[in-house]
Amino acid sequence: MDLRIFEDKKSLGEKAAAVAADVIRASVRDRGKARIIAATGASQFDFLAALTREPEIDWKRVSMFHLDEYVGLPESHPASFRRYLRERLISKTGIVDYFLLNPGEDPAAECGRVGALIQKEPIDVAFVGIGENGHLAFNDPPADFATEMPYIVVNLDMKCRQQQLGEGWFRSMEEVPSQAISMSICQIMKSRAILCIVPESRKAAAVKATLSGPVSPMVPASILRTHQNTILFLDRDSAALLRDAQVR
Repeated sequence: MDLRIFEDKKSLGEKAAAVAADVIRASVRDRGKARIIAATGASQFDFLAALTREPEIDWKRVSMFHLDEYVGLPESHPASFRRYLRERLISKTGIVDYFLLNPGEDPAAECGRVGALIQKEPIDVAFVGIGENGHLAFNDPPADFATEMPYIVVNLDMKCRQQQLGEGWFRSMEEVPSQAISMSICQIMKSRAILCIVPESRKAAAVKATLSGPVSPMVPASILRTHQNTILFLDRDSAALLRDAQVR
């Protein structure tokens, strides 16, 4: 794993966006298209804002999938990841080929529908984060490292739900959904490149757990250490518990 640490979350977002843009441009140049996976959440604000400002990306040749979506939450809700991506990525870039998860009344059927689409061709780059509980997408501990299904329905643990409440997406714990559709660990790991964007001090313990100790379903993001082309982008705060961390 390539570890890169920056002074603050703004510079982290800008540097990660520059790398992401290079990967997308290269894929479009070499293959005529790029297939990407987009993450959501407060940790991705600066990154996505910077990515949408990057020049000379032919977004009409980009296909986008996303990592996860709550079950039972309408797109009109402020916490909807479909809404998040429309507002922060799709509308700003003009992407026309995107596949948003809509759990509706049959989340399992939606897993099958979008899963069939994502399996048609390899993913060039996945943008991911790490949850406060070490989750990757909505794969909370203990995560399923074995399933080959591209998308699965998962139960969200209390720490995960508390994170969503703490980030201000919901007014009370009762409003936070208890289930979601999540891209599976195996599907994420099939991406040719993975850019993991993790700012802020509240992620420091999860970052330390991800980089130390065994690769374990109890720390789902630790699996990233086994991927041959992953870059972990941290800021000074999220890297605070790492020994000998060097800020770039």
